[in-house]
Amino acid sequence: MKATWILPDGQQITAEVPEGQSLMQAAVAHNVPLVLGECGGNLSCATCHVVVPPDWIDRVGPPNDFEEPMLDVTEAERQPASRLSCQIRMTAALDGIVLIVPQP
Repeated sequence: MKATWILPDGQQITAEVPEGQSLMQAAVAHNVPLVLGECGGNLSCATCHVVVPPDWIDRVGPPNDFEEPMLDVTEAERQPASRLSCQIRMTAALDGIVLIVPQP
């Protein structure tokens, strides 16, 4: 399964992501700039902020109750489709997903 991150400068990074792995872990493993995951996916840093394009948002789903307040403290301004990539796990339904990495 694959995921693509679009960086603020338009560069794209596409990587294989195993089922069940968080998209934050995949981004860190593939050196995606600006996706840091400093807390290791523990919902305490918001350094894995991404924006989900409209054609993917229904498949990704909304933020959970714990993620919501963390989205308010992201370095880049929160957008309606903002998510923390540590909370998005790769599934067959997300194969080919595209995520936008916002400019801080």
